[in-house]
Amino acid sequence: MKKFLGIIAAVLFLLQTGHASAQKTDYEKYGKIAISVIQADYPGEPVTDYQYLGRKDLGNGAVEDAFQFNVIENSKRIKPIVRVRHNLRNNKLLDIRVEEPTGQTPRKD
Repeated sequence: MKKFLGIIAAVLFLLQTGHASAQKTDYEKYGKIAISVIQADYPGEPVTDYQYLGRKDLGNGAVEDAFQFNVIENSKRIKPIVRVRHNLRNNKLLDIRVEEPTGQTPRKD
């Protein structure tokens, strides 16, 4: 019985790992797209860092990945969020949006 439970646990772990790996691949692909969008929106401005905020399921195979960036613009630190919507079923990009939150922090040198 213990052997059987161990095998089931191993199979479930492998299935979960495969799903996580597929999501990481999507995350990396769409992260690169988000970086390109930020660099186009803020040409010549340093993009200092970004963070993956997670994935939201939109239904019918569509998901939205969100990335928050740290950008210096006119001596102010801003944190725009890039939202990339895509379809997992056909791997097509659906939409890209850039949101600039309010409450920008002055740059500290």
